[in-house]
Amino acid sequence: MFDTIAVVGATGAVGTIILELLAERNFPFAKIKFLASRRSAGKPITFKGQTFQVEELTPDSFADIDLAIGSTPDETARDFVPWAVERGTVVVDESGYWRMDPKVPLVVPEINPEAAREHQGIIASPNCSTTQMVVALKPLHDAARVKRVVVSTYQATSGAGLPGSRELEEATRAALGGQPHQPAAFAHPIAFNLIPQIGSPKHQGYTSEEMKMVYETWKILGDDTIKVCPTCVRVPVSNCHSESILVETERKLSVDEAREIFAAAPGIIVEDDLAAKKYPMPLGCDGRHEVFIGRIREDLSSPTGIAFWCVSDNLRKGAATNAVQIAELLVAQAAAAAR
Repeated sequence: MFDTIAVVGATGAVGTIILELLAERNFPFAKIKFLASRRSAGKPITFKGQTFQVEELTPDSFADIDLAIGSTPDETARDFVPWAVERGTVVVDESGYWRMDPKVPLVVPEINPEAAREHQGIIASPNCSTTQMVVALKPLHDAARVKRVVVSTYQATSGAGLPGSRELEEATRAALGGQPHQPAAFAHPIAFNLIPQIGSPKHQGYTSEEMKMVYETWKILGDDTIKVCPTCVRVPVSNCHSESILVETERKLSVDEAREIFAAAPGIIVEDDLAAKKYPMPLGCDGRHEVFIGRIREDLSSPTGIAFWCVSDNLRKGAATNAVQIAELLVAQAAAAAR
């Protein structure tokens, strides 16, 4: 058990879910501290029936902290994580800043739990769009070796934080009422629209969000020979990311075999009955912690291709749930080492 833990970014969209999960899952600790920016300092937070005050995030915040779970912008994580590590705190970080650092393990507990043992004070949690995809890819990779992935994402506005969620609501009301609305969280109107850019321009016309899916997949699966072609799209859905994924494997998988592989994998729920109109959709996956898979079918254009549809709650498994699972993994590994 960690004696004292902290949640950094406790008032944000993901931070509030982290608190909910720590309470629901009875995460073991003796004391807890809630940290955020100066703007949020002093705000009350109710946790397990008690009221706490949010404290301002400073270097001295970590003097007595054993474990911190952080959900902050990259620039905040860039600064606070070294403060914490210097004071002996182990940090589970949700930001993108540390993910590709070769000294920092990038962990999805269902996939590479052993990587967490190699941490030097920092463990990174992947990008939300990557997380659900690699949970689906891992069992296929183990069974038949994944050679190539073509993925198109349909990413909810909650992926842009509370401002993104608010903008969808406000823009939709304005559009339905025939009123003008100036986008702020997104570069273009999001109501009744699709925006085929998430992140900044990067490698050969791909965006930063798309390249995260490439590099993070390689790191988590430990195989940089996998070819990944991503297209990331923001859609007017409030929560849960959806992905259309085509996988080419070294050994041919039948639909029945792929369905059995998915069904047996940890963290995956299969909903796949096209005739009965049963498949995962954001409304049915909201608030859930698993990765949902349906529409499993052979690729008509490739002899070793399997296509499927994948949906997951990006604020939960894509962020808060994965971070808490990493923390639980650390507790379990410490308990095993002590036996």
